[in-house]
Amino acid sequence: MQINNEVSVSDLTKQIFSVVFLVLGVFGFYYFANVLLVYRVIALLVVAVGVLFLLSTTEAGKKLLSFISESKVELNRVIWPTREETTRTTMLVFAMVFVVGFLLWLLDTFLFWGVRLLTGQGS
Repeated sequence: MQINNEVSVSDLTKQIFSVVFLVLGVFGFYYFANVLLVYRVIALLVVAVGVLFLLSTTEAGKKLLSFISESKVELNRVIWPTREETTRTTMLVFAMVFVVGFLLWLLDTFLFWGVRLLTGQGS
């Protein structure tokens, strides 16, 4: 099986510019610390949306968008458990955690008692 890992020059350029724009956006966020926070956050969000849009025009971005849309379709096909099933399963998990915790406490108590007897610290 051969995998084609070649990236076109335009895609590579877009990816490099995306990283540069994102780094400049974060740098600008901290550089303009005297500007109101809300304006800096809005500017950073605009830069991030621009970077995401630029990345979505690359081949890898198109594949990612396709994967996300296919994931939404698959998510609609999932048969979710009913409220009763979820409650029953949750209660069963709580009960098992309590039982195992109690058994471990008993084991710890008996081992501690045995070690105290062996070392002569028991009364």
